[in-house]
Amino acid sequence: MKKIRLFICILFSAALVAGCKKDDAARQEKENDYIPRILGGDVASVFPTPNATQVLEPGETIAFNTLQFTPSGRVEVVWKVNDKQVATGEKFSFTATMAGDYRIKVEASYNGTTVSRFKDVFVLAAAGTPFTPKSYTKVVMSYLGENGDITNMNWNNVTHVTFKAGLVNAAGILDVSKGETGRKTQEIVTKAHLAGVPVLLGVSATLSANGWNVYDSNLFGSALKNVTQRAALVQAVKDYLALRNMDGVDIMMADVGNIVEATTTANMAATITFINELRAALGSSKIITLTVPVNYTHTNYTAAGLANVNWVHVRAFESGLNTGPGRPLGNPSGYDYMVTSANLWKAKLPLNKIVVGIPAMGLRYTAVDANGNNSSFTSFNYIPYKDILTLYPTAFDKEKVDLTPAPLAIYFNGVPLVTQKAGFIKASDFLGAYIWQGDFDAAGNRSLTQAVYNTLK
Repeated sequence: MKKIRLFICILFSAALVAGCKKDDAARQEKENDYIPRILGGDVASVFPTPNATQVLEPGETIAFNTLQFTPSGRVEVVWKVNDKQVATGEKFSFTATMAGDYRIKVEASYNGTTVSRFKDVFVLAAAGTPFTPKSYTKVVMSYLGENGDITNMNWNNVTHVTFKAGLVNAAGILDVSKGETGRKTQEIVTKAHLAGVPVLLGVSATLSANGWNVYDSNLFGSALKNVTQRAALVQAVKDYLALRNMDGVDIMMADVGNIVEATTTANMAATITFINELRAALGSSKIITLTVPVNYTHTNYTAAGLANVNWVHVRAFESGLNTGPGRPLGNPSGYDYMVTSANLWKAKLPLNKIVVGIPAMGLRYTAVDANGNNSSFTSFNYIPYKDILTLYPTAFDKEKVDLTPAPLAIYFNGVPLVTQKAGFIKASDFLGAYIWQGDFDAAGNRSLTQAVYNTLK
């Protein structure tokens, strides 16, 4: 009997201990809540920090199937696309369909706590997708450089965009690799077309930092004077516009600055022939523009010769009077210089064929001579407007930032000056304005493009 009682006591004690352990585990779990986690060897690549947008072709799929979630088996996993729940469970696949921006977000929840990660993707438009250009009164062109950075682009503030993705190389061949890297041309065209903005392909030889052809270069000019190479360039432009659904082409600075004046004259004549052949190949539906100089070489272009361009881009943003040994420090793109440059072309072409250039870059001096003038051809450089504002956030309403030691400084166009220039363009009834380079502009109310658009609209 005593053995039975002892056995019962042991069983009771064991059950009591087990019960206590179970209650203790529950208590500890309650008091020490697990924080859900999203794990996996490829988390950093799937959800990079900082987040980088991945560009997808229609039909491409991203599979999220290697992630792990803890505490295992007890986490509620929800997938959202643009904040709309689309799936549950630990695995998910996103297939690109309609063009546009998408944020893919995964949320892992446990015991009242939720953690999340996200990935941004942009889906390209299918080849040949039509679009409807938005209406406009005045052209506001953002002229992007070869990197095609549209981080600060506000598509509501532009009517057209040119992407300088075309480079005529030493062999006289059109190199569009800058636009193909990362599907940049496709991304720009899709985003622009979604906003009703036509996109042009900018074509040039190698340019200097201020958007002028490298002095005494002759790569583009030689190709244009060669009948075979010129025909190949016409076909290459036509093919690329069709391939990437682009709306036209700008011919930029086709070697118009050479030591031998006759070379410059011949290059400019060949440029007109090139434009006429482009028009014959592209038809009337494509936009053809030409970036033109305001120095003595402008006389090589005539109204009759420019009959096949929709408009010209007047490079009215670099006087050249403030760079070089002994030149006085100053703004290379002041109001008066722009007015003079624009009026130079006003005497040559109808107003509705003239788009005037405005810079989104500053001239930064790095050394001066004994007289306080620019020291040499290497004692200055160019700095993007957005970088000026990074260094001097309140400089958006100025035209000059003083550096140390004096009189070193950065000269540039701030919002008030650009607004004044746009006011002249509107009052004079020119077709519009373009910003070189659009990549260099800032965002929000400090944007030069926005200042132009708000004035011209």
